Amino acid sequence: MKLIKGKFDEELRLQLAPAIKAGFPSPAEDYATESLDFNRDLIRHPEATFYAMVDGDSMESIGICNGDIAVIDKSLEPQHGDVVVAFIDNEFNIKRLDMTHKKDGYIELKSTTPGYPSFRIDENNHFEVWGVVVYSIKKWRR
Repeated sequence: MKLIKGKFDEELRLQLAPAIKAGFPSPAEDYATESLDFNRDLIRHPEATFYAMVDGDSMESIGICNGDIAVIDKSLEPQHGDVVVAFIDNEFNIKRLDMTHKKDGYIELKSTTPGYPSFRIDENNHFEVWGVVVYSIKKWRR
């Protein structure tokens, strides 16, 4: 996973169009109603947020694909079902957090795409959650 440093102190205003339907076509408005600033509107904790380039396709089935950019917030407390960036035995991984076995002394980090392994994490692993994935950014045109 390649880490990308963000510039959160700069304003980045883009025009925000009205909601775009993904179903049947409807008449579109000819103007934007307001602006969207990614730093202001999407990043809640700028001092604790970083970007990482996704490398691999083990999370593809939930839409996180190779080459996407993950927006990760280190200040959030990881919860069951969150997609997290974890440091497991000296390696970064992006996986879904499964805490259903916590009472049994372990948790799991699960790939969502069939054919990829899950990681069983117990007291013998060097393990740390680095942050919770709050957004993924996808480039459609290569």
